[in-house]
Amino acid sequence: MTPPTLAETTPGRDLKGRFVWVGLAMIAGLVAIAVQLYRLQITQGEEYSAKSVANFVKEVRLRADRGLIKDQRGTILVDSRPSFDAFITPAFCTHCAVEVLPRLGELLGWDDAARKRVEDQVRVARRNAPFQPLPVRIDLTRDEYDRINARRDMLDGVDVVPVPHRNYRTGNVLSHVLGYMNEITTDEMERLNAEGSRYALGDYIGRRGLERYFETTLRGTDGVRKEVVNARGRVIEELQNKLGKDAVVWSRPGNNVVLSIDMRLQEVAEQNFPASAGAVVAVDVKTGFVRAVVSRPGFDPNLLTGRITPTQMASLAKDPLQPMINRVSANHFSPGSTFKVISALAAYKSGLFRPESVVNCPGGYRLGARTWRCHKDSGHGPVNGKTAMQYSCDTWFYKVADTIGLDPIAEMGKALGLGSPTGIGVLAEVPGIMPSSDYHNKASPGGYTKGMALNSAIGQGDDNVTPLQLAMVYAAIGNGGALYKPQLVERIEGLDGEVIAQNAPELVRRVDIPKAHLDAVKEGLIATAMMPGGTAYRAMVQSGLKETGIQVAGKTGTAQVATLGAVRLKTHQMDFFQRDHAWFAGFAPAEDPEIAVVVINEHGGHGGADAAPTAMAVIKKYFDLKKEDAANPPPRQNTPYVPALLSVAPSSDGISLTRGTAPVAGGNDAAAH
Repeated sequence: MTPPTLAETTPGRDLKGRFVWVGLAMIAGLVAIAVQLYRLQITQGEEYSAKSVANFVKEVRLRADRGLIKDQRGTILVDSRPSFDAFITPAFCTHCAVEVLPRLGELLGWDDAARKRVEDQVRVARRNAPFQPLPVRIDLTRDEYDRINARRDMLDGVDVVPVPHRNYRTGNVLSHVLGYMNEITTDEMERLNAEGSRYALGDYIGRRGLERYFETTLRGTDGVRKEVVNARGRVIEELQNKLGKDAVVWSRPGNNVVLSIDMRLQEVAEQNFPASAGAVVAVDVKTGFVRAVVSRPGFDPNLLTGRITPTQMASLAKDPLQPMINRVSANHFSPGSTFKVISALAAYKSGLFRPESVVNCPGGYRLGARTWRCHKDSGHGPVNGKTAMQYSCDTWFYKVADTIGLDPIAEMGKALGLGSPTGIGVLAEVPGIMPSSDYHNKASPGGYTKGMALNSAIGQGDDNVTPLQLAMVYAAIGNGGALYKPQLVERIEGLDGEVIAQNAPELVRRVDIPKAHLDAVKEGLIATAMMPGGTAYRAMVQSGLKETGIQVAGKTGTAQVATLGAVRLKTHQMDFFQRDHAWFAGFAPAEDPEIAVVVINEHGGHGGADAAPTAMAVIKKYFDLKKEDAANPPPRQNTPYVPALLSVAPSSDGISLTRGTAPVAGGNDAAAH
């Protein structure tokens, strides 16, 4: 027999080699499995363990109560009310689109568009945050609450949760100061959470005013309660008890914000302000703290904080009086004759005029080919600095502007804060305009001309101030030249009333004005309010201040919003939006001022008749309250605010508004300028 060849023996060797390779592959596979097990159990074990626990341990947010907003005496202006809201947790919502949402929509009366919107929200949430409850209806009615509870067994993933919602007890009053809240956007949530906050979809965040400015102070810290649930989100009672004391981390309420505003004074300002639109500001002359502030028309923060309808939002947007605009600091106006204090101080500083300097007023002032009219067509005759202020003679101030030019007037205005924000912070601000020759050279066609100085000297032309700026100007004149930053908040308190932060007065600067100049201006302002013939005298007498012996120093103003025609029309003969703005600015007591008050009645008519009575009522109430509190010091309250009569408002030529005032006594004054 022939022996086997080499070729015949090769298959055996190949078989052996294959066994070797198979063995090596098996070993490699086991090593890979071991590595993967190590990664899953050791390296990433905590992560996957947490994910597995999330499948049966549900975390329920315990929402923190937002802090209170209170007035100076502790009266609660803003708190939280209980609300029951419906939430869906996508991970537990089985057959959500085909069963749960149609049933829920039927119970809540959703139309097709509303249900489609919720379906889209749930679909996105299922992908991005399946275990995070998604709000689908806030403020359930009692009937809606009962209907959902009766069908809970057919609404997997649906929960009704008690949630604190904001409650604004003052309604439209103080709305621009308090602000409102609405739902946080996705972009805001991502940005704020990246900075360390803990917001979730459906959370509300402060908008405007105090709610926005003190968002982090008021918000508080949410707690959490862990619940053992099944795949449908239902609590498994026998397992729940095993979580023990670690099942709950309690929420911590936000801090309280205490305002400098006294609601007793605020109510008087509201009740005695006859305007459909305008503002009232009362500030402490020696500290800058705001004691009352009205911006009319306002809006209802409760409406904006809820689910406002498109129709309601459109109504706010189309209102010709623009209720969303804060007239106190975010809108500016020509100040009219209230600006004359600036022109007088500039005149005295120039050295070219003294309080005794006399100018003859024949009813106007001739400059070039044009005659600049005084508000009194027949003229005031010879007037000096004091009587020009008392009778609000334009001609004396025209002469000042013609003599010294615009820039010294602008410099004085800017030194007292005009043309710049006050820095109040809580409220949005516009800087106003304090025009100079350089301003006109850049902004006006043809550049600066002398007539622009004449306009500015009486508070017309391009002069624009906010009521808050003007209040701080008069406060500075009253206190000797100290320009303060206005403040609305006195302190921040904790839950038990302990003071966490106390605001002190903030001096912006001390304006270098000689005392003799300030005294001369004050003398003219006192004559305006306290002497017969003064443009605010009638309002002072009617207010009852004359009997108290309190001296008021103030200035009326009537700012034109339309070009004067050849014939002066009475207020009632003009279209509402063509009527002049009525101003008053002043302080009391004149010899040692404590409170400064500014009033602008938009399209109201005349300062003496349509603005001064409001200011006098506020000033009188301030001193009445001071006397009351001295006799019976009030304890700091923690009681809810109950509004007084704040719901009556006059209508003007077909503009029917329910803004909240009682009518003010006083007729048209021939000298009400």
